[in-house]
Amino acid sequence: MSPWFSQDIGVDLGTEKTRIAVPERVLLEEATLAVLAFEDDVPRIVASGEEAETMLGRVPEGLEVVRPLHHGVIAYYEITEALLRYLVRKSRVGSWLFRPRAMITVPHGVTSVEQRAVYEAMLRAGAREVYLIQAPLAAAIGADLPIGTPAGNMIVCMGAGATQAAVIAMYGIVSAETLRKGGQDLNEAIVNYVRKKYGVILGPTTAEEVKRAIGAAVPLEEELSIEVQGQHQVTGLPKAVTLVTSEIVEAIYDVLQEMVATVQKVIEQSPPELVSDIIDRGVALCGGTALLRGMDRLMTKELGVPAYLVDQPLHCTVLGAARAVALYPRLRRHLPRLM
Repeated sequence: MSPWFSQDIGVDLGTEKTRIAVPERVLLEEATLAVLAFEDDVPRIVASGEEAETMLGRVPEGLEVVRPLHHGVIAYYEITEALLRYLVRKSRVGSWLFRPRAMITVPHGVTSVEQRAVYEAMLRAGAREVYLIQAPLAAAIGADLPIGTPAGNMIVCMGAGATQAAVIAMYGIVSAETLRKGGQDLNEAIVNYVRKKYGVILGPTTAEEVKRAIGAAVPLEEELSIEVQGQHQVTGLPKAVTLVTSEIVEAIYDVLQEMVATVQKVIEQSPPELVSDIIDRGVALCGGTALLRGMDRLMTKELGVPAYLVDQPLHCTVLGAARAVALYPRLRRHLPRLM
């Protein structure tokens, strides 16, 4: 069936990226960004997605680049709705005649108000029916974990705005925790470290570049290095600084320890029988932050349980959400209920 006539889609509404998929493949992946112009203090969206991403840190006065989601939840409802409408139209998953059914992800533990905001935004964006699914549950489905069995499966979703850990069995979440910190907080930690040590201010885009180029969760046998340009905090003039991996490990240590503590808490809250299953099966890691060098080694060391990176760590959540539509009769009692 052509994507134009596809009836079931998954939407992973993330702090940094929004992805749309059908059960077989990802159709679209774009930045969760919008550029606003203000006319008489009334905002108007002038760019979205990829186009808005190219403008980060480069817009003149009168324009503002906005992330409509903070830590995985909607902060600007109207902007989120407009962005979703634009992305659904761009992905060609429906028309005025064939509107899709959509399963959209929400962080575990969000409030009923936050759930309602996501539901209504997706409905107004053009979906015929909207279902909500917790991101860890969607990720487990997309990673092909055997969640329909009584045995315990543990997955950790490490996104840009939140870190979610969950133990899943019989199509439901047994125990879970959400830390509203993620990859963006690692970037912020790098910015603060460089400012304090070198007196140089880096932008968030540069910090992301540093993290990807030389970042690691644990010390590496061979140091990596990168030279970046920043702004001297006293003179305001450009200044180059060379950073190495060990500095990034030090810079992000505290944030990573909070993530580890969140995972530990979920294991401690789980029934002993399921913990035994987790020790045998290991802890699955997904999300962009899970791609940080040595993240699996850090989790294995700190948890005392083997941790591993799933296949398609960036896309398993949205693919799982798309596949979850067909599993709705089995999942229904475990999905968020709108009050």
